Amino acid sequence: MNRLSFLRSFVPSLGVFLLVASGSGGLRASELGERIDGYIKSLRSKGGLRSDERTAWIVYDFTSQEELANINGRVPMQAASMIKPFLALAFFHQVEAGRLTYSSVAKRHMELMIQKSNNESTNWVMRQTGGPAATQALLKQAYPALCQNIRLVEYIPDGGKTYRNLGSAADYARYLHALWFRQLPQSEEILRLMSLPGIDRLYTDVKSVPEGTRVYNKTGSTAMCCGDMGILVARGKDGKPYPYAVIGIIESGHRNTSSYSTWISRRADVIRGVSNLVYLDMKKRHPL
Repeated sequence: MNRLSFLRSFVPSLGVFLLVASGSGGLRASELGERIDGYIKSLRSKGGLRSDERTAWIVYDFTSQEELANINGRVPMQAASMIKPFLALAFFHQVEAGRLTYSSVAKRHMELMIQKSNNESTNWVMRQTGGPAATQALLKQAYPALCQNIRLVEYIPDGGKTYRNLGSAADYARYLHALWFRQLPQSEEILRLMSLPGIDRLYTDVKSVPEGTRVYNKTGSTAMCCGDMGILVARGKDGKPYPYAVIGIIESGHRNTSSYSTWISRRADVIRGVSNLVYLDMKKRHPL
């Protein structure tokens, strides 16, 4: 099956809240979504999330090939730096087509873009693929099933105060699935870039996730958006890897400029709380 056919065949398996029985442990796929929803509602009742903040969550188990939770997965929200893996995809697509070269300079900019979330390097990468409009067109033409809600309309402004680029949790989930199964150009290099040590909200300081769990992720942060999209590879008691994807986005209805550090830190902890629930659920499904 070629890459585009694979992505098209994969679309129905994401963006739909599954209510079917799980193949392991008798757990329903929807149970985790219900726990996440309950956790978010509890936070709202206690003032941990405001009424003008909306959230989106997707959890996908690569071992069972099953979507375990999907809350607002198809809703377009601010992409922030979570758009950056898609810029890497566009760049490597052009490399495979022979129109660009992955030189030492390009590699350094790519590492800065993904690991350090450097905006100057991000804009450098985007310029190589023709700027926002051309890069959007490339992604939509080459990967229409993958990038259904991706809206790339601007370079990253000075200070990172970008609010116009959009994406959905389902876009990130489809990307991570295709990436994990090596269906994207230079998937191994993208996985390497996303595994470089850096900030994450899925593993670091998450109570139940064991030390040494492998993480491939990209965070996103603005004064209106706190998110993370990534793959965690849990190590089972049987020595086998059990990879799963977690995508979490919290979008505010207004800019949190005066209290940015506090706001982003507390919302990052909300994502960590969900990641904790996910790992506990994975322990019921697999021998972790």
